[in-house]
Amino acid sequence: CLNRYRNMGNLLKVLTCTDLEQEPNFFLDFENAQPTEAEREVWEKVDLVLKDARGILDELQAYKGAGQEIREAIQNPNDEALQKVAWVAVVPLVGKLKKFYQFSQRLEAALHSLLGALTSETYDNPTQNLEREQALAKQFAEILHFTLRFDELKMTNPAIQNDFSYYRRTLSRMRINNTPTEGEKEVNNELANRISLFYADATPMLKTLSDGTTKFVSENKNLPIENTTDCLSTMASVCKVMLETPEYRSRFTSEETVSFCLRVMVGVIILYDYVHPVGAFSKSSKIDMKGCIKVLRDQPPNSVEGLLNALRYTTKHLNDESTNKTIKSMLQQQ
Repeated sequence: CLNRYRNMGNLLKVLTCTDLEQEPNFFLDFENAQPTEAEREVWEKVDLVLKDARGILDELQAYKGAGQEIREAIQNPNDEALQKVAWVAVVPLVGKLKKFYQFSQRLEAALHSLLGALTSETYDNPTQNLEREQALAKQFAEILHFTLRFDELKMTNPAIQNDFSYYRRTLSRMRINNTPTEGEKEVNNELANRISLFYADATPMLKTLSDGTTKFVSENKNLPIENTTDCLSTMASVCKVMLETPEYRSRFTSEETVSFCLRVMVGVIILYDYVHPVGAFSKSSKIDMKGCIKVLRDQPPNSVEGLLNALRYTTKHLNDESTNKTIKSMLQQQ
């Protein structure tokens, strides 16, 4: 194996080792990687987006919706006061939903910048790319972590779609009646259609990333698709090895890093499944799906059910004929 180092790139070297037991010092430091001068330009651009990600998650977690006000307005259609109360409650919430949607577009642009760096042909292989551009690999992981967390929160909050549907229905009724409205400037009709499509998806941020990754591949026809898929499969392997190897796992300074790694692993599997021509579940896939599912199954059940559901319901190729039956049954077990 390569010489021992103690930086973020180390765990990537595990993938080229023949005997993990001999090299307990390899560690991918998701907690502390800092950008080199070569990475700095892309890193700073992406950092601006990631700085806002925490606030977006906090706002989404605190999102209560206007269910009560909407119910009362619908049950009393002739009570103008109640209609106004519901409208006044919904308009600022729609402002938040618009903000989340616009953030998804910023996130996609950040993903494109990172993929451009991590799949470039500066180095010989994806392991080297991730190893030499450790801070960018960490940012890529942070985008995936944010994405799965956002979608978990969205899936458990039906108020989001209910509020937006009520807003659109009320707005169109106001237009028909020529009622002047303050709320219309919040979201025009074309934007409302795009926002509506965004939230109609069970996992809207993951769809944004999947579509963004596919778009990146199609826009960079001179770049072999393997540059992108190998980058994703390498990242999945890194997370799996780190989670299943006690020597590495014990180095995490926070238990949150475990859930971070799990989310990142699942996120890259889903992206790989969308971008790779035959997906993550086929025999030719470079991801050890059985190993990844086993790592998920080895965690406390309540902590990973959302991630198992993401693999069950948001991947593209799981139900293909070519998918290994063992993998299917491993995922179907409750």
